[in-house]
Amino acid sequence: MLKVFLELKEYVIKFTDSSLNGLADYMLSDNEWEAVEGLVSALKILKDATEFFSSNSPNISAVIPAMDAINKAFATEIIDERELCAPLRYALSVGKKTLNKYYSLSDDSHIYRIAMVLHPSFKLTYFQ
Repeated sequence: MLKVFLELKEYVIKFTDSSLNGLADYMLSDNEWEAVEGLVSALKILKDATEFFSSNSPNISAVIPAMDAINKAFATEIIDERELCAPLRYALSVGKKTLNKYYSLSDDSHIYRIAMVLHPSFKLTYFQ
């Protein structure tokens, strides 16, 4: 829904800019639009991961690479201060910290490593 709101930005601005409908107080500033854009990009990362693991054929060997991809994306988003507002950067850092907690818990289980070594795409290259 937020993505659609962003896609309709031009029309939202026109609608809220009109003094006739009394919605001028709800018009978003440029900083607020940037926050919406950052939020959409951050949520897309999580949406894609959720859809991947909700598919008909998720497998255990993809868990660690998926966590790595999310971690890398969050680190990139946090570094890009121009795109994200401070509260969103903070939320992503908390999410990254939570992800790292679960990543470290995967070290206690040999299942993930065995699944990756046995998977034809990963084998030992991931660990090198």
